[in-house]
Amino acid sequence: MVTHRDDLASKTGMWLFLFTELLLFGGLFIVYSVYRYRNPIAFHQAAHELSVVIGTANTIILLISSTTIAMSITALQTKNKKLCLLLMGVTILLGLAFLVNKYFEWGAHFREHIYPGSSVLALRGHGDVLFYGLYFFMTGLHALHIIVGLVFILVIAVSIFKDRINSENYVLLENSGLYWHLVDLIWIFLFPLFYLIT
Repeated sequence: MVTHRDDLASKTGMWLFLFTELLLFGGLFIVYSVYRYRNPIAFHQAAHELSVVIGTANTIILLISSTTIAMSITALQTKNKKLCLLLMGVTILLGLAFLVNKYFEWGAHFREHIYPGSSVLALRGHGDVLFYGLYFFMTGLHALHIIVGLVFILVIAVSIFKDRINSENYVLLENSGLYWHLVDLIWIFLFPLFYLIT
């Protein structure tokens, strides 16, 4: 009974946390929409400079990773610890692949001196400054959430490996899956807003 109450409290806490994260990004999406409405041409032209190929690849990567983390929960529920750890490992690798892609994408912008505070970007006008300011802040905040999610999943994987989490008490694995799904959902909104508005 105590375990059931602990599980319920854990899930409730996670859902409340996810709700606050949705409020945070929801506010940022509203800010983005207002600035885009006021600077449609600048946002349209700046979006052409983003790599749709990398954005699409990262979208596919995160969608697959959502599948693998969900499958890992099912594997643990059916007492297939080995498959669960394998799927969690794949999820972590996919998350790292996302970050590597983001590193190269950001690196290209920095080499071209297109980043907040750069003199090159300042010369291009207010609309471009707003677009790239929001782009770096929102995708950077998302990348930070990816890193937190990867650490969370890794900690849970270690606990499963040491049999601290098993088929009888897997709520923390479910929570890590919920968090990872949120990260993916946020990207599903970021991708079209920045990469496909052209």
